[in-house]
Amino acid sequence: MEISRRDFFKISGAFAAVCALGFDVSPVHAQVQELRIRSAKATPTICPFCSVGCGLLVHTDAEKGHVLYTEGDPDHPVNEGTACSKGASVFQLNSIAVGKINPNRLTKPLYRAPYSDSFQEVEWDWAIEQIVGRIKETRDKTFVAQKDGINVMRTEAIANLGGAGLDNEECYLLQKLARALGIVYLEHQARI
Repeated sequence: MEISRRDFFKISGAFAAVCALGFDVSPVHAQVQELRIRSAKATPTICPFCSVGCGLLVHTDAEKGHVLYTEGDPDHPVNEGTACSKGASVFQLNSIAVGKINPNRLTKPLYRAPYSDSFQEVEWDWAIEQIVGRIKETRDKTFVAQKDGINVMRTEAIANLGGAGLDNEECYLLQKLARALGIVYLEHQARI
């Protein structure tokens, strides 16, 4: 069926008039959402991404325990049902979504050799040994015990940058490790 330009404008005008008269799709949207989580158990929880403490509702399959849906908790006093982009993506963190493992999820570290144009998969043990070895080597070469007669016990050649994918506890532990190593340049991606 071919629609002329004039017919397109007639159909668009009729649709706009119906919408302007109060055609409300919210009951349909609510019904569809209700069908999706009808048999799910809603568990209130707190978003793990920052220190604001927004409330989330995690809907899980009552029989299998799989996460079906996450949303902001409308009864929570902090966010009153809203969720930022990180909080709204909590569902994607779950590696088992409705019984399926995310096929795009990395399971091994990727390493790109100097001057190489591609990444290669490596084993975790090798990657951790490389990271620890390079941190120790850099710290040993650049550690300053005293500066102008004052004990400073630091290294200025290493910096620590936290990421938004970390929760509060992970950020706290990472910061404690960095301070124990004498790292003074501490920052977090959420502040940048």
